[in-house]
Amino acid sequence: MTTLQNTAGAAPAAPSRSLWALGWQRLKRDRIGFVSLWVVVAFMLLAAAGWLNLAGRGWNDEIAASYAPPTLLLEKYRQQETPAAGGAASTAIVPTERLKPSEDPIHDWMEAARPHAAEYAQPEVKKVESLPFGADQRGRNILDKVIKGTATSLLVGFFGALLSILIGSTLGAMAGYFGRKVDDFLMWFYSVFTSVPDMLLLLAFAAVAGRGIATVILVLSLTSWTGTFRLVRAEFIKNRSREYVQAADAIGASHSRRMFIHILPNISHLLLVQFSLLMVGLIKYEVILSFLGFGVDVRQVSWGSMLAEVPEELLQGFWWQLAMVVLFMSTLVTAFSMLTDALRDALDPRAAVK
Repeated sequence: MTTLQNTAGAAPAAPSRSLWALGWQRLKRDRIGFVSLWVVVAFMLLAAAGWLNLAGRGWNDEIAASYAPPTLLLEKYRQQETPAAGGAASTAIVPTERLKPSEDPIHDWMEAARPHAAEYAQPEVKKVESLPFGADQRGRNILDKVIKGTATSLLVGFFGALLSILIGSTLGAMAGYFGRKVDDFLMWFYSVFTSVPDMLLLLAFAAVAGRGIATVILVLSLTSWTGTFRLVRAEFIKNRSREYVQAADAIGASHSRRMFIHILPNISHLLLVQFSLLMVGLIKYEVILSFLGFGVDVRQVSWGSMLAEVPEELLQGFWWQLAMVVLFMSTLVTAFSMLTDALRDALDPRAAVK
């Protein structure tokens, strides 16, 4: 009787939570990781706005004077550009005597064309002296350029990492699950890729494939799948002999079902962390490729193509384009790195539940 009463009065067991629910709770308790998550989300929204032309639409419009300074520095640069007294007179060029109409070989043609010149005259566009964050050599708004560059670099990093994860996961799953000859062949294929330095392989692919966003995504994904392959192969070797996989085999599940329905979801948290690492790395590689002239097309803009303009600007003392690119890139890469560390801790199944 006492036993029945104790059983009836016992509190119901707490419902079990999934790894993702527990990971989300741990991530919210990590202040740095949680703030980094929202910084990354903000950059994603900014990139989406750039691709939808909701922001940075006029990045290629020449609306300002060449190398127009930031608004806060306008007065300072005006004082520096003011010529000294007598300087203009000392450097003035004395015009030469004009040719007489009889000596000018194209005088008659010019006089005949002069009445029609007004038909082709273009209105003179008044360019502003400064912009909030300055302008480049052609007078383009650096803020619009860096927003469009953010969209390009994030697009390349996101889809390049996604395709790299897909290639590495597929090959790693086959190698780790089947083993034997399949594993030997894929390990040989993996060794061929890893025997060549990453940057040399990347530049070789880029030089053959040409320029453009789609090309950069393909090149980066084809040269960065090796880390995912190694990770997934090791996890499949460890999981293929466990009880839940043997139970799936006993009820007649196919090889593909055991690989991608039973084993792969159990290592998905590792793939999420790997995706975050890859995205940071591919953004850096895209910047390097565009800086060297192997990246995006000249009709597009990215952080790398903006940095390619910087050396000439710095020689003349114009530093604001470099400052904007460094600010945006360092903020995103730092936030991604901190988020990756937070995800690794939050999604670790061995972490104690507090």
